[in-house]
Amino acid sequence: MGREALDHFLVARRCGRVDGTMLSCALKVCGVMPGCRVVGEQLHCLCAKCGLDRGEVSVGTALVDMYMKCSGGRVEDGRQVFEGMPERNVITWTSLLTGYAQGGEHSDVMALFFRMRAEGVCPNPFTFASVLSAVASQGALDVGQRVHAQSVKFGCRSTVVCNSLMNMYSKSGLVEEAKAVFCEMETRDMVSWNTLMTGLLLNGRELEALQLFHDSRASMAKMSQSTYSTAIKLCANLKQLALARQLHSCVLKHGFSSDGNVMTAVMDAYSKCGELDDAFNIFLLMPGSQNVVSWTAMISGCIQNGDIPLAAALFSRMREDNVKPNEFTYSTMLMTSLSILPPQIHAQIIKTNYQHAPSVGTALLASYSKLGSTDEALSIFKMIDQKDVVAWSAMLSCYSQAGDCDGATNVFIKMSMQGMKPNKFTISSAIDACASPTAGVDQGRQFHAVSIKYRCQDAICVGSALVSMYARKGSIDSARSVFERQTDRDLVSWNSMISGYAQHGYSKEALDTFRQMEAMGIEMDGVTFLAVIIGCTHAGLVKEGQQYFDSMVRDHKISPTMEHYACMVDLYSRAGKLDETMSLIGGMPFAAGAMVWRTLLGACRVHKNVELGKLAAEKLLLLEPHDSATYVLLSNIYAAAGKWKERDEVRKLMDSKTVKKVAGCSWIQIKNKVHSFIASDKSHPLSDQIYAKLKGMTARLKQEGYFPNTSFVLHDMEEEQKEAMLAMHSERLALAFGLIATPPGTPLQIVKNLRVCGDCHTVMKMVSAVEDREIIMRDCSRFHHFKSGACSCGDFW
Repeated sequence: MGREALDHFLVARRCGRVDGTMLSCALKVCGVMPGCRVVGEQLHCLCAKCGLDRGEVSVGTALVDMYMKCSGGRVEDGRQVFEGMPERNVITWTSLLTGYAQGGEHSDVMALFFRMRAEGVCPNPFTFASVLSAVASQGALDVGQRVHAQSVKFGCRSTVVCNSLMNMYSKSGLVEEAKAVFCEMETRDMVSWNTLMTGLLLNGRELEALQLFHDSRASMAKMSQSTYSTAIKLCANLKQLALARQLHSCVLKHGFSSDGNVMTAVMDAYSKCGELDDAFNIFLLMPGSQNVVSWTAMISGCIQNGDIPLAAALFSRMREDNVKPNEFTYSTMLMTSLSILPPQIHAQIIKTNYQHAPSVGTALLASYSKLGSTDEALSIFKMIDQKDVVAWSAMLSCYSQAGDCDGATNVFIKMSMQGMKPNKFTISSAIDACASPTAGVDQGRQFHAVSIKYRCQDAICVGSALVSMYARKGSIDSARSVFERQTDRDLVSWNSMISGYAQHGYSKEALDTFRQMEAMGIEMDGVTFLAVIIGCTHAGLVKEGQQYFDSMVRDHKISPTMEHYACMVDLYSRAGKLDETMSLIGGMPFAAGAMVWRTLLGACRVHKNVELGKLAAEKLLLLEPHDSATYVLLSNIYAAAGKWKERDEVRKLMDSKTVKKVAGCSWIQIKNKVHSFIASDKSHPLSDQIYAKLKGMTARLKQEGYFPNTSFVLHDMEEEQKEAMLAMHSERLALAFGLIATPPGTPLQIVKNLRVCGDCHTVMKMVSAVEDREIIMRDCSRFHHFKSGACSCGDFW
């Protein structure tokens, strides 16, 4: 239609019948049609030639409006025309103000508004409505509130102004303010009801929106397509299938079945309610209304219902039908969990030049993050033109998933330097990154302080991340403090707290928390029961652990996973019930995996069961022939039993397959620097002082009754050599360094990549009493809190 209007104008121009009214109309067409900036400039030249740009207010106003709409954020040309006009009316001012608001020039909007008043021009309802609409799209709440104040001052309480105010407040997240405007309206039209309903939906208040919909039916004789679309979206979000079907019937009854927006909403509602076949049938019956939105909604429905092959087929068919995917289509496809899709879709995105769009770039970044491709994700991040808080959060989350605390911290710092304010998801991802083993002890506390600074500490995702981080970094008291302060807790919070207690050896507290969760009627999952059974395992509560396992299957209908069976194997085998362990493995509904056999092999080392250990090792070597831990554990079992020949054969087999043993390594952080040690390590700058402290410490412990348990040295050598080897274990070197590098009484926290040996465990207990220190040690199995000569594990290490 716009092109035809311009063609008519050209015909009139050739006939010499051009006046101000025709030029105004042609300029309005240029303002709304994409790519008509050049035509508009040519019409501007014609206006100047005819003297109409300054002679007629309507022509000058149309020029201002055209330049503002075609400016792409640059308002200078429109402003120049405006300043050159000898006479302006309220419409001229409204066009200028709207252009500045849409261009993001918020500081100028109010200045121009007051200048308009100073020049004696009174704003009309459309002035307020236009500015408020532009302000809402830009998210400039402060400007919007000032415009609201001016509308009250001028008594503009018309329906169109109130509708714009509700829209602005809803998009800014201030739902109560939007509701207040609605309640004070003297007259409401269909747009009023739809605007507030949409605002409630936008802010996650679906039940209120649904109630408003029921109220609106008594006030409106007939509902519009927009009303039906919003109401059906409510059904989709609330999973109200019955109401969705009723509204579908109303849509058909009132003749809206050919409306693409309404039918797409119906299709989406069926998809979200799990009725994929009904959704697909509706999609097939709307060939005339199928567009990129309906195709994207159908693809999204397939993904939500787990039919990834159909989603991929529809994506291909869509392009075959010459429907070009948009940024939402690409973002939706990238939600799939198939590792083969991101590279393929990435190629399509580059081909269609969508890689710079924030939503597509962020979705692509997140997909590569799930694949563990941090470098690829970073390259995508760098290509995003206008990085919003979602893109920054996704990049930070990528580093967090990779356990790269330094990378996550650097992203957060760069984000802050660019003036981007983090949200609760950004901060929760940063806190998650601080839970990685390589992260410094104090980094998590620093981000806790950041969450308080931005008032996000009460957000559920932040609280859950804090509980998990503190528990995994050894600060179980801090985790408990955060957990107890949470007013709202999700399943992650409960699971993190129970798991934290279990890993730290506080089995009673873990079971108490589980019972509290049970009493509150909170739905549990497999992770909950896994944490509880671990708590029972670490406390030697075999009967209780079995009861919880049975309850999980019988009462909660949760199917046990490999992790659950491995935990039950650990529970039985730690207690020496190896026959029950084999019965459990034999009764598993699927073949036992490496995790199960590795757990059994570890137990055989403790209980010196050579035959069963050999069986477990054989099973493991079939599943993971290059895992060094299997060879080491089996050789240790033979060594503990004095079978040195068999032990040497295992070592030779290991060498022949070029399997390298993972060296034991321990870390301790002192003054924001992490120091690492391996057994017999002398590379540290303070090595002489460390060994001197170690020698003095061992001598003092012997005076207190310490006698080295050389059975943990699985080498055929003299006792003195075994004692010397024990004294130079990596965890003892880290402990000695901590003692000389910190003031007396300072708690020490040590991390080891392997399980702490029994003799070192004894030493840690005695040192905690002799040196009056609390020592927190995290090995590959659990946390140990050594204090006053005792350990939180109760010697179930």
